[in-house]
Amino acid sequence: MKKLTLILSIIVAAGFLFFGVQKFGASNPIFSIIAERSGISLFEPVIRILTGVAEIVTAVLILIPRVRLLGTIGGLGILAGAIGFHLSPWLGINVPGMGHGLFIAALGLTALTLALFIRLRKEGHEVFSSPDHG
Repeated sequence: MKKLTLILSIIVAAGFLFFGVQKFGASNPIFSIIAERSGISLFEPVIRILTGVAEIVTAVLILIPRVRLLGTIGGLGILAGAIGFHLSPWLGINVPGMGHGLFIAALGLTALTLALFIRLRKEGHEVFSSPDHG
């Protein structure tokens, strides 16, 4: 069963890494839309870059067995924020120029991250696991 946890960890980490690195290119349409609709210019680029850093850190934590649960909890927080913005009038489920695929991807990554969280708890992991949890 630990192999399943490892495979799930790699998949979830890859998802966070994929979304995280995308935050470091030119302006991001998601954060530009939120900044425009909310009137809070801090979303582009400051919050976009901070979100990218958080997603990459989350990916790294998930790959380190001793702090995997901590990364998973952080990931669930990031995804709660993403889904929250998709459900808000600032972004919406159907993103202009992108459709609803990003919202579906957020739901899928949330399901995988939640499955990883459940696996880790069943295996007895704590936020900072002892070395025997490897």
